[in-house]
Amino acid sequence: MEQYQTGLDFSNVLGVRFVASPYPTVLGAVEALLKNPARRAGYLCPTGVHGVIEAQKDKSYRRILNAATFNVPDGMPIVAASRVLGRGRSERAFGPDVMWDVIERSVPLGVSHYFYGGREGVADRLAEAFLVAMPAATIVGTYCPPFRPLTPQEEDVIADEINSSGADVVWVGLSTPKQERWIASMRDRLDVKLICSVGAAFDYHTGSIRPAPAWMKRVALEWFYRLMQEPRRLWRRYFEIVPKFLFLITLQLTGLKTFSDDG
Repeated sequence: MEQYQTGLDFSNVLGVRFVASPYPTVLGAVEALLKNPARRAGYLCPTGVHGVIEAQKDKSYRRILNAATFNVPDGMPIVAASRVLGRGRSERAFGPDVMWDVIERSVPLGVSHYFYGGREGVADRLAEAFLVAMPAATIVGTYCPPFRPLTPQEEDVIADEINSSGADVVWVGLSTPKQERWIASMRDRLDVKLICSVGAAFDYHTGSIRPAPAWMKRVALEWFYRLMQEPRRLWRRYFEIVPKFLFLITLQLTGLKTFSDDG
């Protein structure tokens, strides 16, 4: 996949390797991958503070992120840290925006898409929403998995379904780190060009989650807006990860601790 990373900058934030190039440059690299006839199941992960902290606890998860074709910063804290660490061109790649922009760019290319994830019926509503907004988009299938690990037999069935659909891109809307682990376990079985983990993008594009105001995004307070919408589900996560991230990134920025992105 290195050919699609030519011209991209990279940064190391707490041992997680991020693309640190402007957002349009990232989209251009993704488009180049989609134009190529090769079907090698590259993968793209918009990753925020939650993913970075999960990667501190689990080396296998960190390896999944660091092996991604494109691991992009989904959150201004990651962008800010990347810029301070010497990669000043880093820009945010918000998961829902990545999904929208890639699908929009793919329409003239004839690229086909498969939606995997979400609660019952969400993936179908997502397909309907995209076809209303982009009637020429090609959506070839959807699947909402159960809230439990798939059995080996179920994995075989979904792999066969995706492959037989002819999908070029699979969009995975599960939670972090579940969605990235699914990609790592399934990518060698999928005859596709690209797999993208986009988390709550399914809910954003079907209207279940309201986007934060632009000013809150600019000042890195989108997490607080999300917390106000889903306090019971998110408060434990944010009150764990925000202090940890601030402490660890301070250590890295001051040189008191180094974080390797090897392995």
